[in-house]
Amino acid sequence: MTPIATGFAGLALLLVLMALRVPVAFAMIVSGLAGITMLNSWSAATATLFTETWGTLTYVELTVIPLFVLMGNIASASGMSRDLYNMAYAWIGHFRGGLAHATILGCTGFAALSGSSVASALTLGRVALPEMKRFGYDAKFGAGAVAAGGTLGILIPPSTGFIIYAILTEESIGRLFLAGVIPGLILSGGFMLTIWVLTLIRPSIGPAGERFGLAERFRYLLRGTAILLIIVLSIGGIYGGIFTPVEAAAVGATLALVFSLPRKQFTLKALVDAILSTVATSAMIYFIIIGASVFSPFLALTRIPDALADGLVELALHPLVLLALILAVFIMLGTFLDGFAMMVLVLPIVLPIIQQSGIAELLGIASQSDLIIWFGVIMVIVLEMALISPPVGMNVFVVKSVSDASMSEIYRGIMPFWVTMLACLIVVTAFPSLALYLPGTMR
Repeated sequence: MTPIATGFAGLALLLVLMALRVPVAFAMIVSGLAGITMLNSWSAATATLFTETWGTLTYVELTVIPLFVLMGNIASASGMSRDLYNMAYAWIGHFRGGLAHATILGCTGFAALSGSSVASALTLGRVALPEMKRFGYDAKFGAGAVAAGGTLGILIPPSTGFIIYAILTEESIGRLFLAGVIPGLILSGGFMLTIWVLTLIRPSIGPAGERFGLAERFRYLLRGTAILLIIVLSIGGIYGGIFTPVEAAAVGATLALVFSLPRKQFTLKALVDAILSTVATSAMIYFIIIGASVFSPFLALTRIPDALADGLVELALHPLVLLALILAVFIMLGTFLDGFAMMVLVLPIVLPIIQQSGIAELLGIASQSDLIIWFGVIMVIVLEMALISPPVGMNVFVVKSVSDASMSEIYRGIMPFWVTMLACLIVVTAFPSLALYLPGTMR
């Protein structure tokens, strides 16, 4: 069997295992070990597994994952996330669609604490959806806003999606974090614009909430100060060159714990639950990275990425046509593949194609490093779209668990926001400087 045929057999095995509900990390490990054994030897396969596992577990930069996840879990357990939502609601809840706007702002802020889309959707959904129901909001509109807002968790730093991408491409985690800030804010603003348009067309789906007095607004603002301080110190510290990403994560987790200790809601049980949840989430991400580190060398041995890159280059497609084709495939894959699984599967194949396509010269991207950073932002936006795309859409299932709306209603409520995400993808693709400006000014 030729290396390329072995490669396609390995990909088929991977898809079969995933269809049998084998966790993607273990499916990649099994397929990678089997493929390396066929193309080299069993000893080479086991050596790859042991080396990559040890390398992943001892890679200091990866400690940002448990630290940032712990920061988000503590903030959620202590009620800081509710404070963030209440602060946004106190200031803009009296506008038409104000609760939905507050949800987007709350998701934006919580994304800067958790780095997880699922955590953002679940946490804000528990807070926002009962309030929306109380004020007579349309169920599918409210669920769509929560599901879409939750996706900001993997675009606005600290993002677990960017961390995995950085490990796979050996790029700077700090630069990738900063690259997601402006696109994340643009997408957040786009969601709020979508809400404004929808409620302008149909005011009944998002009636105005109660109006707070100025004193009450500042009281809620003061309660939300802790979260704002954590965000400014951790993410701002990376931008200012004061902290490395690991140090920023440690500072953020420590501050979250310090601000949470005086709160009555933050009991010993809540702390233990936050730690256990952090361990479970971090272990899942570590296993995914180990699986990708075993499967990627197998793909390299098959030379499938090189063959595909050479074949597409020979077709002489215009770089923008090639990029549009790749993004269309990503969006299609996102309808049935988990976002992280899609990233670790296709990135080793697609990145060489992007690097050889001439897209960097066409869009005025100065270096290969900048090209990888920009493409990382593009890929994470596509992962966000996958989180709310039928039939898998993880955020849809999360929102369904805390919503009275049916799955079909949630999907209908999501569609306007999905279109907004597509528009954001096009804008960031056309104007790479939106993603590259902040990384370029990093000290």
